[in-house]
Amino acid sequence: MKLGGSLRRTRRRHAGASQEEPRSRWSRAGGRRGGRGRVGWGRVVLWALGLGVVGWGGAYVVATRILFPAPPPPPGLIQVPDLRGLEVDTAAQRLADAGLHLGAVDSLRHPTVAPGLILGQAPLPGQLALPGTSVRVTRSLGPQRAAVPDVAGVTLDRARVVLETSGFVVKVDSTTADVPRGRVIAMDPPADSMVALPGQVRLTVSLGPPLVPMPSVLGMDEAAARAVLDSLGLVVGKVQEVFRFGRDQGIVVEQEPPADSLLERGSAVRLSIGRRGG
Repeated sequence: MKLGGSLRRTRRRHAGASQEEPRSRWSRAGGRRGGRGRVGWGRVVLWALGLGVVGWGGAYVVATRILFPAPPPPPGLIQVPDLRGLEVDTAAQRLADAGLHLGAVDSLRHPTVAPGLILGQAPLPGQLALPGTSVRVTRSLGPQRAAVPDVAGVTLDRARVVLETSGFVVKVDSTTADVPRGRVIAMDPPADSMVALPGQVRLTVSLGPPLVPMPSVLGMDEAAARAVLDSLGLVVGKVQEVFRFGRDQGIVVEQEPPADSLLERGSAVRLSIGRRGG
């Protein structure tokens, strides 16, 4: 390789780099100028929008305050008093004192407001009205009342249907009683009572007769066994004699049901008594 050729190539590379450098700077400068141009247009748009809003607001103020102002309120307007919760006679006097008149009086049922008290009015409280204006009111007739149906002795399901379709709310208690299970044995309030709707009726429902444990009467003579069973409300049913020798003669040797069985009062008990063969 010749030294002269290498030097010439080196000079050419440096010359090419020096010629491209101004062009690169120019391109970067142009790009920056282009970016500033875009930012400038954005500011112009914002300024235009701001001027538009200010102009619209000014035009609105001029139109509503100068060119077409709202008319002044008529002189001598009266603030309508609040009549709710008052009786009609008291409301009429309050309106007369304010320079107004009581108009039509409507009525409707209300579950909580006592009869005769005003529920609503028109115009509403606080509104302005001309002197002599009539104020219409609505008064309460109180809650609707109904007689409690008599459901004593019927099943709970039937009693619930009758009461709920009549507008009552049913609550249920239960207790043991000598009445078939599931039957209504008491009502509170009692039947035919007048109750405000929706009123509550509490029913007491039978769980059936109380259960008693079957005692053990084995080894007792028949008379003693009968006395024990009778004291518990149990009834001696069939008495059977069975052949026995020795000590089992004349005493209870079998019973049905067995001891500790739970029975309703009035249940029958079967006994087997030992007898000597003849």
